[in-house]
Amino acid sequence: MSQKQNQINIELSDEISKGKYANLAMIAHSSSEFVVDFIQLMPGVPKAKVNSRIIITPEHAKKFSIALNDNISKYEQKYEEIKDFNELPKFPLDINSQPNK
Repeated sequence: MSQKQNQINIELSDEISKGKYANLAMIAHSSSEFVVDFIQLMPGVPKAKVNSRIIITPEHAKKFSIALNDNISKYEQKYEEIKDFNELPKFPLDINSQPNK
C-alpha cells in the first residue's frame, strides 16, 4: 500500500483556523459518548458561555487522552514542567444548560 493511500486530506476553514480561547473545560459522559464543553471565564464577570462543545465516542476520548498526554510530555521536555497549581475559579459556577430567553 502506498503512502498516498494512507493520507487524509483535512480542510481547515479560515474561521475555524482562528481558534477559540478557553480557560475552562467541563466534561460529562454517558455509556456511549463524552461531551467536552470549552468555556471562557472572564474575571469579575458572573456569566460565562460555552464557546465550543465536542461530542466523541469513548474510544476516541481515550485516544484523545493518550495523544494529549503525549503532547504534554513533549512540551515539558522542550520547555518546562507545567505547574499544577490546583487553582479553582474564585467565583461560583452555576451550570445552566437552558438557553437564555
